[in-house]
Amino acid sequence: MSETNKTLENLTKIVGEDRASTDKEMLQPFGHAPLVSGAQPQALVRPGSTDDVKDLIKLARQEGLNLVFSSSAGSRFRGDSVPTGEGIIVDMSGMDRLVRMDRRNKVALIEPGVTFLRLMEEAERVGLKVDMPLLPPMGKSVIASYLEREPIQIPKYHWDMTDPMLCTELVFGTGEMFRTGSAAGPGTLEQQWAAGAAQCNPLGPGQCDLMRIVQGSQGTMGAVMWASVKLEVKPTIHRIYFVTDHKLSRIVDFSYRVLRRKLCDEFLILNASSLATVIASASASSALPAEQQAPYTLIYGISGYEYLPEERVDYLEKDLADIAQAAGVEAVREVPGCSANKMEAILAAPSTDPYYKLRPKGGFLDIFFLTTLDKAQSFIDVMEGEADKKNYPKEEIGLYLQPIQHGRTVHMEFTLYYDPEDKEETARAKKLFEDASKALSDQGAFFSRPYGPWADIAYERCPDTVQVLRKVKDMLDPDGVLNQGKLCFKEVA
Repeated sequence: MSETNKTLENLTKIVGEDRASTDKEMLQPFGHAPLVSGAQPQALVRPGSTDDVKDLIKLARQEGLNLVFSSSAGSRFRGDSVPTGEGIIVDMSGMDRLVRMDRRNKVALIEPGVTFLRLMEEAERVGLKVDMPLLPPMGKSVIASYLEREPIQIPKYHWDMTDPMLCTELVFGTGEMFRTGSAAGPGTLEQQWAAGAAQCNPLGPGQCDLMRIVQGSQGTMGAVMWASVKLEVKPTIHRIYFVTDHKLSRIVDFSYRVLRRKLCDEFLILNASSLATVIASASASSALPAEQQAPYTLIYGISGYEYLPEERVDYLEKDLADIAQAAGVEAVREVPGCSANKMEAILAAPSTDPYYKLRPKGGFLDIFFLTTLDKAQSFIDVMEGEADKKNYPKEEIGLYLQPIQHGRTVHMEFTLYYDPEDKEETARAKKLFEDASKALSDQGAFFSRPYGPWADIAYERCPDTVQVLRKVKDMLDPDGVLNQGKLCFKEVA
């Protein structure tokens, strides 16, 4: 019996014959991503329970397997779930129970396979709203998104980097199960619910906070079996406004004045290229009519809730108009090709297929990092300077600024569109990605989610952090069976 067949047989004993496969067509989507050189996975398994995952990790430790956990459907864009070398894909998308929806405490407890679309539909039935990133892919797992700290659109609800994720059930690389936050006990989940608890507090148990170690670790420390996530009350009245300007500085000034007072719900900034792409996501058009838009557009939403919604919206509109006047800008309800109602629908749902960033040219590369709003223009200057060196049309570069943590910091994202069928254009975009990433890092960009080639850029500056992370890795995954070769764990433990 070949080694592959023996591995498949052992995997089948754990998950069942219909939940393990070496079919090449099924494995193909997991074998590649832009700028990440992976390998064709050996096999794919679909566990159905926490016990299955514990047994899979036990087998991996015995046989030296590389387990790569994944819960989102569709193409790989970041490369965190593309195996480095041989690997077994542990597809968690089949674990898709929405275990509990708690309207009173605004909390849902979900498994990894629950997508944003499904959670959104279930939450709306009870008058709640999901904290979503901007246009996530249709098959995007909520837990995967929150684990990777993808920014949500509403800064006033983003108190901590772990938000909106709360409590979790984890399985570490040791095969041990662990529950974080108030879910740790005392008692089972059912006993906690009977006592009125709702798994709302992410801190603990005790003084430890192991969720922070797993979050952002790209599956190298442990796997999440379920998580409780924060939801918000669905507004009775909701209105979208646009603030456009040819100068980013005035929009930044307006943003700081507004974010400090926590007046808005959705709050994000797009340049002309990104805005045109977002608007096109709601139509059959794949054109990029960026020349129709202002160089920079801020989009914000205001809401009225169950009690006195009209009065609340009225004073918010008046306060925001006064702030806009003081900042030298004006809020409007429409931009070329997009009304406020149309934008409201866009922001409230996942991207339809194909993913909206694929529509302009068929391929894209994102460069994103953390900084502060007042430094955004300096990074734009660096990015445009690198684009000029590569003869890449800088007017086609997308820009997305998403304030997080009440505006204390900002997720800054550049998007490079390219045609995968054009080898010269593809090579130019990839070279710009590499050189611009380094130049932006030198300028002070903080790559908090170091996918692929960013790992070297991020960790070469922090050797002491690498040393500590390796010690933690040795404790939580002593045999190095979880997503080998990612982050600073280039050598298998």
